[in-house]
Amino acid sequence: MNRLHHLISLSLFTALILLAPGEAADEVIEIERAPRIDPDYSDLVIPSNIAPLNFTISEPGGACRITFKGSTGTEFTLKGKKGNVIIPERKWRELLKSEEIRIIVQMRDPSGKWIRFTPLRNRVAPEKIDSHLVYRIIDPAYKFWNVMGIYQRNLENYDEKPVLVNRLTDRNCMNCHNFADQDPDKMIFHMRGGAASSTMMARNGEIVSIDTKTEFNKPGAYPAWHPGGELLAFSVNKLTMFYHTCGESRDVLDLASDLIVYKIPSNTVSTDPAISDPDRLETFPNWAPDGKHLYFCSAPSLESFITSERGAEDLDYERIDYDLVRIPYDAESDTWGEIELLLSAREMGKSMTMPRVSPDGRYLLFCIADYGNFPIYLRSSDLCMLDLDKREVIRPDVNSDLADTFHSWSSNSRWFVFSSKRRDGVCARPYFAYVDENGCAHKPFLLPQKDPAYYKTYLKTYNVPEMVTGPVTANPRDLVEVAYDVENRRHAKLDPRVKLRERVERETPAWQSHPQ
Repeated sequence: MNRLHHLISLSLFTALILLAPGEAADEVIEIERAPRIDPDYSDLVIPSNIAPLNFTISEPGGACRITFKGSTGTEFTLKGKKGNVIIPERKWRELLKSEEIRIIVQMRDPSGKWIRFTPLRNRVAPEKIDSHLVYRIIDPAYKFWNVMGIYQRNLENYDEKPVLVNRLTDRNCMNCHNFADQDPDKMIFHMRGGAASSTMMARNGEIVSIDTKTEFNKPGAYPAWHPGGELLAFSVNKLTMFYHTCGESRDVLDLASDLIVYKIPSNTVSTDPAISDPDRLETFPNWAPDGKHLYFCSAPSLESFITSERGAEDLDYERIDYDLVRIPYDAESDTWGEIELLLSAREMGKSMTMPRVSPDGRYLLFCIADYGNFPIYLRSSDLCMLDLDKREVIRPDVNSDLADTFHSWSSNSRWFVFSSKRRDGVCARPYFAYVDENGCAHKPFLLPQKDPAYYKTYLKTYNVPEMVTGPVTANPRDLVEVAYDVENRRHAKLDPRVKLRERVERETPAWQSHPQ
């Protein structure tokens, strides 16, 4: 990462060096516990193509020796005067050919004696992780912001490049980047504010700017690509931020939301009464890998939670819970089926948001929180999985006591990434977890950095981490040029079959839950 932060901190390191073969080692005292290291890169399942997991030894002492042993026979030792462990990339790549890696830490304690800790152990999975991660970097803002960008990181090394930064676009907001089938050449994201306001789409080498607003809907928000990349589902949300006087100060309320479908070839917006019910809040769409179902979250309208004649002043927002549902869709005939309730908020005792189906169609990963649809600000937010074959809910052992949100799958369905505030409660960082053939999610690990002390001083939030199979090739300057080319912006047309609705009284379908 080409940031001044890194250049300064790395220059302060006393780098570990390889111990020469045959160099004598002092007598050591065995300690029957593992060493404390940061980040905690121990007892993990890691990809065979991940960048070196550099770490800091958080133990009192001075000189240290760290030996890496692979089950294939690869072995090397590093030594130094400080506890910052920077692993040579060539040696690390050889180590990753093993099924298991042992890390043996020896240190000279404050009394001058050498001690050896119980070895750290990590297993190397046979399945690789997608090579790149795309995320937004933003300050952990409370109200104001003016610096942000969408970046891509090569997970096989430490290279980071901007997809687009908002200093090129009048400091506007850019958000909700999403990819079709983890394909870096099929990308969409939004620009909010100023002349560049639009939905930006880079697809198969072409970049276009789209205004998805019609007489039926405001511009689309949370996106989801249909398999094949010819249409997208969007939520249309009316979000507002508000503040608490204690605890987590920020919160977000969705005042109204529907789902729409944008058809790329015809530049047309369509919808169906089942997914744009004026008496429901529909949000966070996600397609099944075969495109035959659209998953989303649904709650009763905001009026259902007003507790007195005083109106919105007495809105009981902590009772707003979202069900997890899906609806069949036939792309050839462009027709919808009946909504199916998968998980009831009443029965779960939680609100469910952000559904993401694994590419193999086996699992649905989603967020659960105490209430609402914006879990990034809720300490109660955890990740949960639904086995779509068995219809069983799995509570993966990856969660913390702070917000765990914004997740996505790798293309082989063996890895997922999510944003977590577990380190400090303020800044979200990306963590990766391995899912084995039995659906068991293993201990998550933090995105590795060349500087092992990186996260102690870099106070930014990573959100919307999305894994892709290669680098995003769209050029930032080309994106900016298209964003400001207002004359050639595509203005979506409304499907003539969509009727401009009027709110009507009707019987509530049996699947719908009600306010608790």
